[in-house]
Amino acid sequence: MAKRWHHHVYVIELSKDVLYEPRFRKSNPDYVTGKPCVYVGMTGLNPDLRFDKHKAGIQANKFVQEYGLRLLPELYAMYNPMPYKGAAEMEVELGIGLREAGYGVWQA
Repeated sequence: MAKRWHHHVYVIELSKDVLYEPRFRKSNPDYVTGKPCVYVGMTGLNPDLRFDKHKAGIQANKFVQEYGLRLLPELYAMYNPMPYKGAAEMEVELGIGLREAGYGVWQA
């Protein structure tokens, strides 16, 4: 029986207040004012459930827990689902692509 793919990449919009965090600013020297700030991640869960867990403080990223606003499925839905290795690679590539487009990006 073939394995069913169940890993996902996801993108969460962060409040612009994250720009006051020195670590975030330092990681995004080419941030273009006015572009979104986002968190890019990967999960074996449904992205909606993973976002809820971040916000609840369960295996949460600090920036998502404090500044996470909403999922941005228009930036990731077309890639999902995929195998673990594909998701791990796509998480990096998606983050690079968004940074190159001027977004403020955080990846854990």
